[in-house]
Amino acid sequence: MSSLSQKGEAAGGIQSLDTALRVLQTLGLAGKALSLSELSRLCDLPATKVHRYLASFSHSGLVVQNGRSGTYDLGQGAILLGLAALARHDFVNTTADALPGLAEETGLTALLCVWGNSGPTVVRWQRSTSLMVTSLGLGTTLPLLTSATGRVCLSYLPEVVTRHLVESELRRIKRNPNILDDMKASLTGVREFAVAVRERGFASVDGRFIPGLVAIAAPILDWQEQAQAVITLIGTDPRTIEPNSTAHQMLAEFCRAHSIVNQK
Repeated sequence: MSSLSQKGEAAGGIQSLDTALRVLQTLGLAGKALSLSELSRLCDLPATKVHRYLASFSHSGLVVQNGRSGTYDLGQGAILLGLAALARHDFVNTTADALPGLAEETGLTALLCVWGNSGPTVVRWQRSTSLMVTSLGLGTTLPLLTSATGRVCLSYLPEVVTRHLVESELRRIKRNPNILDDMKASLTGVREFAVAVRERGFASVDGRFIPGLVAIAAPILDWQEQAQAVITLIGTDPRTIEPNSTAHQMLAEFCRAHSIVNQK
């Protein structure tokens, strides 16, 4: 039984609601879409009961069923609920309040991302004055291995947190291994790359992954020197991501100023 259901029952909660929330929590923590049978097994509940809960969650938009596979995943309602919770977090708000200034000073689009159930998630988006066409937006989940944001999460979060997504992405990348010419497409290669990112203090990607766009990212660190959030700058000029660029220096200063580890 999950800690969520145990706490609810101990406090005299509604048992059926505790069970329903356990189903939703299990789906969220899985990090991928699940079939009814998989979710039933993980929750140790009859499939018929799990299906009834999923139907109710689907009506509210918290869960969506994929048409082809029939698997279930978190829906738009869950995303909006998560973003609303994050928006109330003082840590996020403090950093987000300063994001427009960073975008204005650098002339680049600035993102504030935090770790979500499906990986690095955009919770703030500050566009620059320069026109930039991209499908990125609030709620977008970024990959770990092929985005600057993801590479920072990969390097500044415990491996137990990122391992599942890393393995999933490595399986997909094996179909096109040349896409990672700056990282070995293996767990060992990923670990070596993460060490190098921590030594530099930032990560970047060029236009291979999103043609025409470059990005540089750095972490907002807590007292354990783990990433509480990631700030990413996006532009079109390859000089932006050079280690000694003005944008890089401004990003590094911004992240140092907002990191808890530097406020002890």
